[in-house]
Amino acid sequence: MTEDMNQVEVNNYEIGDRVKAKVTKVEEKQVIVDVENSKTDGIIPISELSSLHVEKASDAANEGDELELEVIKVEEDALILSKRKIDALNAWEDLEKRFQSQEVFEAEVKDVVKGGLVVDLGVRGFVPASLVEDYFVEDFADYKGKTMTFKIVELDREVNRLILSHRAVVQDEKGKKKQEVLGNIQAGQVLDGTVQRITDFGAFIDIGGVDGLVHISQLSHEHVEKASDVVTEGQQVKVKVLSVDMDNERISLSIKETLPGPWSGVAEKASRGTELEGQVKRLVSFGAFVEVFPGVEGLVHISQISHKHIATPNEVLKEGQTVKVKVLDVNENEQRLSLSIKELQENDSYEETNYQLPEESKGFQLGEMIGDKLKDYK
Repeated sequence: MTEDMNQVEVNNYEIGDRVKAKVTKVEEKQVIVDVENSKTDGIIPISELSSLHVEKASDAANEGDELELEVIKVEEDALILSKRKIDALNAWEDLEKRFQSQEVFEAEVKDVVKGGLVVDLGVRGFVPASLVEDYFVEDFADYKGKTMTFKIVELDREVNRLILSHRAVVQDEKGKKKQEVLGNIQAGQVLDGTVQRITDFGAFIDIGGVDGLVHISQLSHEHVEKASDVVTEGQQVKVKVLSVDMDNERISLSIKETLPGPWSGVAEKASRGTELEGQVKRLVSFGAFVEVFPGVEGLVHISQISHKHIATPNEVLKEGQTVKVKVLDVNENEQRLSLSIKELQENDSYEETNYQLPEESKGFQLGEMIGDKLKDYK
């Protein structure tokens, strides 16, 4: 066997060939590798190390790494190689499978750029700002280096376009959680919740992965002008489930139903004989309804409005007027309160109804009357 036959065969590689190599030296802007079955060393320029921007070659390779590379240029004393191209070829096949199956996977955010996040998946993946979360994010600085879950929402291999979404993953998880909660929740339940959003018509409450609406009319027993006057975002509240609409995935909640009613304790606060101040809310033919506590109205019957005879309450009262009243009777269970206005007024009608002496009889003497009586007695 000749000496030439004992020598290891040395291949002459061409552009496009795949080679295996081992990293022997990492410089600032390039990596030197020992190419298998090659008489020359290989060089990987920093631009060919990764699909992402790399500041130093050591950020993408270490001595001793075994790599699969593609020849992109053949020089007399070296092979110019690309790791990026092989990574991309391998990555696209895997990414296409993930895209078709809508697989959820984890990846590290490599960089934060204008308009979103950058992820290295063998090829550059971009996460637009609108697809990072399902809520508005002011500053993405804290996301760099963070591992997150993603789905591929757009893929075009020909133009190297790969769009990822974390928001889609979050929404899917919330959707599953919502179905689970909707299936278990029942009207009448009292639950703990957190105020998520406040609107003109009420507040949305998170009750464990799903939001329910507390309409503004269900925030308090008192009249509410603005929901923000009663609750604040992040506030912990108790809510009662009013109804569950599975078809439309809507839950109606009430805070008011979990609070003591306005009539609670009225028997003590407005016991018989108690004097109160209230506002005339409504006038009806048979009397006036006066609000003495928020949400608590009592009836002043027309006969209890004035010592004088009146045909209608409008003769002496008007809506919105503040009056003093006396409690005649209270029934907390039936939410009935009987009030009187005239009980706190002096009866100035006595002189009008009392017998009036004739003008000529005024100024009479007691002795004269007694004398007359004595004459009759004789």
